[in-house]
Amino acid sequence: MIRAYIGLGSNLAEPRSQVERALQELAALPRCRLIGRSSLYRSAPVGHAAQPDFVNAVAALDTELDAHGLLRELQALEARHGRARSFPNAPRTLDLDLLLFGSERIADERLVVPHPRMHERAFVLEPLLEIAPQAEIPGHGSARACLGGQPGQKVERIGR
Repeated sequence: MIRAYIGLGSNLAEPRSQVERALQELAALPRCRLIGRSSLYRSAPVGHAAQPDFVNAVAALDTELDAHGLLRELQALEARHGRARSFPNAPRTLDLDLLLFGSERIADERLVVPHPRMHERAFVLEPLLEIAPQAEIPGHGSARACLGGQPGQKVERIGR
């Protein structure tokens, strides 16, 4: 089993419900076991700012799938939620990012792990640290130190 961390985000079609449903669906993925989930957080959009705020969370999974197999499952779950990839940083019903896959570093045409911008995003780091206070991001150090480098990003805990 490998411990993987998944970032969840939504800002369309009842975002809180989208994230809660996705957390339940992550628990049902084949050869995976949901072992932890963060509270829900609200954050301002990054990049394309003319859109609603996001609801974010992080889930911890133990999985027997390889990283690409897990990515396929995550993308299928996004598709079931009506995810459309119209342009970078567009509003979305559900975004699932494979943040960490054990301590592995992967970089190919389909997948980059650790997620290439996670160390710069408080809306990922805060919920990650809630469920994994000692988390390390390969190539970047501790998640806690990375969060300290993001003082201007407002992230608000909005509930479990």
